[in-house]
Amino acid sequence: MRPEPTVLLSGNHAVAWGARLARPKVAPVYPITPQTPVLELLTEFQAAGAFDAEIITVESEHSVMSACIPASLTGVRVFTATASQGLLLMHELLHYAAGARAPIVMANVNRTVASPWAFWPDQTDSLSQRDTGWIQYYVESAQEALDTVLQAYRVAEQVQLPAMVNLDAFYVSHALEPVAVPAQALVDAYLPPYDPPHRLDPARPESWGNVVDQDMWYRHRQALDEAMARVPTAAAEADLDWARHTGRSWGVVERYRCDDASSVLVTLGSMSGTAREAVDRLRAGGLPVGLIKLRLFRPLPVAALRAALAGVRDAIVLDRNHSPGTGGVLGQELRAALYGMPDAPRVHGLLAGVGGVNVAPERIEAFVRTAVAAPQAAASEWAR
Repeated sequence: MRPEPTVLLSGNHAVAWGARLARPKVAPVYPITPQTPVLELLTEFQAAGAFDAEIITVESEHSVMSACIPASLTGVRVFTATASQGLLLMHELLHYAAGARAPIVMANVNRTVASPWAFWPDQTDSLSQRDTGWIQYYVESAQEALDTVLQAYRVAEQVQLPAMVNLDAFYVSHALEPVAVPAQALVDAYLPPYDPPHRLDPARPESWGNVVDQDMWYRHRQALDEAMARVPTAAAEADLDWARHTGRSWGVVERYRCDDASSVLVTLGSMSGTAREAVDRLRAGGLPVGLIKLRLFRPLPVAALRAALAGVRDAIVLDRNHSPGTGGVLGQELRAALYGMPDAPRVHGLLAGVGGVNVAPERIEAFVRTAVAAPQAAASEWAR
């Protein structure tokens, strides 16, 4: 394995490098803060002759996805990126892309949704798309963002479903860090050219998007669900093969200092790094605490979560999102995943970091101590 050059990159630029290395042929895009640097770097790559794709600039994010779907159905690899309100504007077509079994890969920079108007990290934008049929990854760092774009293509094309790679605004999208950029030959070996058996081709006419009866629609949804059920295994295999090529593995569910833990923090995205520091502090103080970082959110890897939380008394979920009337999305999803599990842990839901509020390690330590001492688990509570 040849050493990879290390470059100082933001999360946005790491995503653009991942897209470049995946060799898509079409990239419809529309600028929106804080995703715009992805688009800007891709256009620079194209101008330098290093990105052999047609970049389509359209009038809105709805039009972006309208261009992505037919491009993907012609049998070529497609990439796009968006954020926040842009993702919400795509909502109708996210359903269409999944139903069309179009393996588009899209990076989404998690940002608050209006109103009021703000630009801070918050995962409500993507979590509110959880029922659209898209695979959803959440990443912690720029390196993980680059690697996950490539893994997402591998998985999406294997199961024929679109995939979304989510990274927190600013904490990941704009923060600079050393990133190992794999060689093109390595990526080509890992991600062979996309060659689907069915595509829009005048030489081989097929019917796409036609009106169906109730039974056919029902069977179509069953097939989509069966494809989604294959994702956790496909994602684990894609990650394992990536480790063989690069020495880097991110897993589907990461366990940190969990072997003897009686209490475990559960996180998505960039807050995982802060939570690790809190775990180390709590361990130094004698509390057996661990961390579970959920990288794959859709489909939810229920079996892996149950295995990771077996024997744990308290699961403290840190949700950087807010579903009005329900609380934290990850907390609710975890409760559903653990329902009926013998000796399931108490799930404490904390709305921590909503709207980009900073959550320091000391605050997470306090959350854990309060949860451990509580007589019973609490539903989602605001944590400031």
